[in-house]
Amino acid sequence: MEPEYLAALNPEQRAAVMHGGPPLLILAGAGSGKTRVITTKIAYLIQERDVRPETILAVTFTKKAAAEMQERAVALEPRAERSQLRTFHSFGACFLRRYAEFADLVPSFTVYDDDDVKALLSAAVPALSKKEAAEYARHIALAKDYCLSPDDDLTEIDASGALNEIYEKSQRRLLATGNADFGDLIMRPAAVMERDERIRRQMHRRFRVIMVDEYQDSNVAQFRLLRTLSGVDEESSTYVCVVGDDDQSIYKFRGAEIQNILRFPEQFPGTQIIRLERNYRSTGRILAAADAVVRNNSDRLGKTLVAERGDGAAPALAFLPTQADEAEFCARLIEKSVSNAERPARYSDWAILYRTNAQSRSFETEFLHRKIPYVIVGSLRFYEREEVKDALACLALVANGRNEVAFRRIANKPARGIGKSSLEKIIAAADGGDGTEAEAAADLIDAAERRAKTLPSKAAAGTREFCGIIRTLRGILAGTPDPADEEVEADGGAEAGGGGTFESDGRKLSEFVQVMLEKSGLLEYHQEQDKVEGTARTENIQELANSAVFYPLSMDGLLAFLDAVELDQTLAERNGGEAADAVTLITLHNTKGLEFPRVVITGLENGVFPREDKVGSELEEERRLFYVGITRAKDELYITSCADRVLFGRYAHMLPSRFLREAGDVFRVIGKPPAAWTGSANSGGDGGSENSGKADVMARWRAGTIVFHDDFGYGSVASCKNVDGEVVVEVRFETGTAKKFMPEYQAKSLLIIKD
Repeated sequence: MEPEYLAALNPEQRAAVMHGGPPLLILAGAGSGKTRVITTKIAYLIQERDVRPETILAVTFTKKAAAEMQERAVALEPRAERSQLRTFHSFGACFLRRYAEFADLVPSFTVYDDDDVKALLSAAVPALSKKEAAEYARHIALAKDYCLSPDDDLTEIDASGALNEIYEKSQRRLLATGNADFGDLIMRPAAVMERDERIRRQMHRRFRVIMVDEYQDSNVAQFRLLRTLSGVDEESSTYVCVVGDDDQSIYKFRGAEIQNILRFPEQFPGTQIIRLERNYRSTGRILAAADAVVRNNSDRLGKTLVAERGDGAAPALAFLPTQADEAEFCARLIEKSVSNAERPARYSDWAILYRTNAQSRSFETEFLHRKIPYVIVGSLRFYEREEVKDALACLALVANGRNEVAFRRIANKPARGIGKSSLEKIIAAADGGDGTEAEAAADLIDAAERRAKTLPSKAAAGTREFCGIIRTLRGILAGTPDPADEEVEADGGAEAGGGGTFESDGRKLSEFVQVMLEKSGLLEYHQEQDKVEGTARTENIQELANSAVFYPLSMDGLLAFLDAVELDQTLAERNGGEAADAVTLITLHNTKGLEFPRVVITGLENGVFPREDKVGSELEEERRLFYVGITRAKDELYITSCADRVLFGRYAHMLPSRFLREAGDVFRVIGKPPAAWTGSANSGGDGGSENSGKADVMARWRAGTIVFHDDFGYGSVASCKNVDGEVVVEVRFETGTAKKFMPEYQAKSLLIIKD
């Protein structure tokens, strides 16, 4: 008699649970019930196939997912508690404890976290600065994800060629301590089993069933571990089952390798594939939109989701003038649904999705003023982010020299040698509290300059540097820029005749914020942090500059801007924290595994989503990211695209995302489509004229063309190709860097040099 739980499964789920023998790849589409299949399969193997629970190993990527699998499997079969349901790293640590001596470890080894690794690296290579140590620690971690040793070619990770030696010294130091880092927890067990046949065979006897969840997120080291552990190369009888969705592989920046799942049938001969295509989350028209997008990818095994909940409403595509209109559109949608007398929605039914954290600012501002409760997932509120606070502190000090809090925060950031003791002396001089000044300084900058002569030499130099920056910024704001500042003069400088502010010539405060970020060193400082930590701080402070575009470039404009920011912060504080019923603001990457009744995916413009530098496999990952976003929606889906958006402190005209054109006519259109939309696939345009246009573009960007890029400098076009209907050029820059671009969408940053 079959277990009752099999009756609750659909035919494909049932086939996956009951499958045995050759390796199995379960292609589990979004919302298809994959966790139910994994946990049911564990129970079924124990109950119906008499597999000993201790011989079952199931691995996933997070403690939360592993705990959920354990709980659900035990609910079906209590003996499943004796199975090994772990994260990859937890399994690796357990293996290394048992075989420590074979991995050059002590059994009581500790696992070094990121800070420990940076400290170790600094000790191993004293010549490295803290920033360099942090960056090389990140490179070494990535090398271990790819199972690369110091003897391998590492130029794909670090083109400078210095990584091999630094990695070797770091690893030697790590081995001397008898400890391991997170990369070692995967790489070392694989290496131990690869070189020691006895241990390898022990593992083959120990685990008769190996299951891997979210296999599309696995990296090269995890693939090596699975392959060795399963004994596929030695005709082991271990049963291997992996579950994943190639269309949801979106973590390449973390080392995930999509080829692991795409090539699984080749790497594990005899593999059978079962597709879970019945979707229990979204309605049919939402799934049609998801399919229309992702089918444009070539790197996929292929499946088509089928809705079990009916067709539902067609997803809407809203064309809007600006990002301010975008935020207002979302707010009105939410308010209308919540106030619906017949079927009122909850705020928590809604999720606003965006490509980067910086895009949250306009929604936060709009929601605060409309008293719409919201929660940001995976990030701080915009004005609580460190880099935004730094920039606002500098602006506040320019506006008001008595702002002690701002002075304390920004005087030594980036580091200028102004320590805590020196700061206190400067503050005391400004207060007149140390009794050494005949008259208290009204301005901290005045006090700092007077105090500089009594400070240690390094602090004195740093203090004078900082005071000079603030005075220069005040001069720019007053319309009297530093004559030596060629950038300011080239950009217009003071009006002819001198005096006055810039307000009369229509220039915007965003230009001043941009200059402040550069002169203060904050832009460079946070760019370095982005390099080391993989964060998006630069985008956030750039968004702060963008928000200043609505104010004139004058002291009055700065004060009005700071007042508006203060009002937004005060409104946020009065909301009393996160409400239980609140709209979710979240990046597309953070939505993986979540679902919401109503979803708005924002910023569908070329250069925003997809990002302008994405081509080839990276563009396919962007497309998968859009697919993931679409499949979060259960009942209603809205997409927004703006005609104009503030970028780099200026209004930029935007083109609708290429993904929208690829999707065809699956959306109902709200608002007036831009001219760029007319004649696209949605309107049945003339493909011949489009191809002709591509030929013209390719002629302009032919090989040998000299170009200039804002970030990379001068270079020449090495190749120009038509890739899936889009012109892609490869440029080799004078620095030796090679980059790919789509010139039709990057005309503002990539320029042809004719002379």
